[in-house]
Amino acid sequence: MKSEFIDNPGDRRNTASMTTETDNRSIVEQALAQLIATGDVEALEPLLSDDFVHHRSDGTSSTKAVWLAAVRAVPLADLRVEVHHVLADGDHVMMHSRRWIPGAGPGIAGVDIWRLVDGLIVEGWEIIEPVADAAAHVVWWEEAALNGN
Repeated sequence: MKSEFIDNPGDRRNTASMTTETDNRSIVEQALAQLIATGDVEALEPLLSDDFVHHRSDGTSSTKAVWLAAVRAVPLADLRVEVHHVLADGDHVMMHSRRWIPGAGPGIAGVDIWRLVDGLIVEGWEIIEPVADAAAHVVWWEEAALNGN
């Protein structure tokens, strides 16, 4: 098996920020708890840096304004979220969750990774998978092997 750690080679920790892992985790947890509990997208805005960038697993990225608009479009009042893990490592905070709207199917499993600098979220990555499709993706490499990839 070959793996490569692109973002943090050699397990270097970000020392540029004076904010601790505990502070970063608390900032992310408070922001997401408030968003989930109240649906108040505006409460997120001051926690994001002006140059915030959100990345999706399909390779697309969006600015702070575009991402906040996308979050506003989610029916947050109906959304249910189970947070399974929140982990902090240096300037990164990772959250693993399941999200669904009752009556609209099993929902999605998601992993969000947030990078913070001086108490502000500067970057976010989101990886989501429909829960109903998860079993089909367990052996994704088999199809690739059959196709000679």
